[in-house]
Amino acid sequence: MGAGGPDDGRGVYSAPNPLGELYVHFLDQRIILVSGKGGVGRTTTAVAMARAAAKAGRRTLLLEIAYEDGVQSALGQHFGQSRLSDKPIQISPNLLVCNLRARKGHEAFLRTILPGAVLIRAALSSRVMEKFLVAAPSMHEMGIFYHLMVLLGEKTQAGGAKYEMVVIDMPATGHTLALTSLPEILLRLIPGGPVAAALRDGQKILNDPKQAEAWVVTLPEQLPVTEACELVDGLVETHVHVGGILVNRMPEDPFTAAERAALDDFVAGGHYFGELSLNRIDNAKVAMARLNEHVSCTILALPDVATAAEPARALVDHFGEFMKEQAS
Repeated sequence: MGAGGPDDGRGVYSAPNPLGELYVHFLDQRIILVSGKGGVGRTTTAVAMARAAAKAGRRTLLLEIAYEDGVQSALGQHFGQSRLSDKPIQISPNLLVCNLRARKGHEAFLRTILPGAVLIRAALSSRVMEKFLVAAPSMHEMGIFYHLMVLLGEKTQAGGAKYEMVVIDMPATGHTLALTSLPEILLRLIPGGPVAAALRDGQKILNDPKQAEAWVVTLPEQLPVTEACELVDGLVETHVHVGGILVNRMPEDPFTAAERAALDDFVAGGHYFGELSLNRIDNAKVAMARLNEHVSCTILALPDVATAAEPARALVDHFGEFMKEQAS
């Protein structure tokens, strides 16, 4: 499906309430992967989706993938935390956040192949083993993957899933595809045993469109749209269902077709105040048209809340307004 509605003469390619459409849709999933090129507002969007899910009553875990120790957390900064732990911390009712860390997953991995805690500790303290787990192809991603599986497997005292929804702020395109393709790659190398069984369990979840889907965040500009299209193609190749594309910071077009024609005649051939804003609207239309031509998934335009004091909360407010409309 392309954009939610046709061009109404003002270049509006999204549904009348695109955020509401997204809100209803993604709440049906267990896992949401939020990915996109750096600088497009991916983390802000992931925070907004997680907050909205929590407000809707879902026990929600929001995750960030940590590739380097000691680096400030972009996700944590939304909650006043310079760094996040590898254990979930409560942020608000129904919302917890933490890092996915390779070392945490490596511990789980070693528990599947080593018989005791002493051997596991010895392996993790070995410099040779540490270098192997960090540097060997796919081993770092496997650690991240295993940590995710551990969190997904946690249960409540009643035996149900501890986290009803897991939103993952994924890294940029290359790292995202490295993770989504990981089970298939490793299963070729390790076709049997407990490691293969864990990989297959994770693969079943990530490749099940009833449980998991990816949302690609982009901007209505040429380069981000190009990368978004490539990412969608890559996700499809790794058998991950793409819920849709979120076009962030979509500029509002206040003109009807007749108004725009009159304006173009008036400013033709010269520079004028507001030229950059008008060009941004035109570029956004071109970008949206390209997305509609290239992909078959849902395309939703998000309002420009970059100037808001708390952009993620501003997006959540839009979700909330929609739900009030639905209830009335």
